[in-house]
Amino acid sequence: MTKVKEASTNHSNKTTALYDCPVTFTLSKIGGRWKPLIIYNLLPGPRRYSELKKLIPAITEKMLIQHLKELEVDQLVFRKALAVVPPHVEYSLTPSGQELGPVLQEMAGWGFKYREPGNATG
Repeated sequence: MTKVKEASTNHSNKTTALYDCPVTFTLSKIGGRWKPLIIYNLLPGPRRYSELKKLIPAITEKMLIQHLKELEVDQLVFRKALAVVPPHVEYSLTPSGQELGPVLQEMAGWGFKYREPGNATG
């Protein structure tokens, strides 16, 4: 993937949108195909990597690992390595990640309402 020039108009516009629009900022952190599913599956409490993989069977291991790392960097997910035999890792939501629960519920409600043919907005 090519690196975006920091002086480019596109980069400037993206930066402006991220910080001027809180919705754009939020979607940049939780948007995409898998992040909402990962967050949703962590809402009930901590889960091991293998549990998440079973709960989201269509996700590849590479994508699950990548998105968990991104969510950790964005401080939405906490990774805890447990010193047990055999060793394993647990993932849980940080307080800011837990605050996304009601947001995802509202988004789900909107999706259920408008995803059927003939109910499209606009």
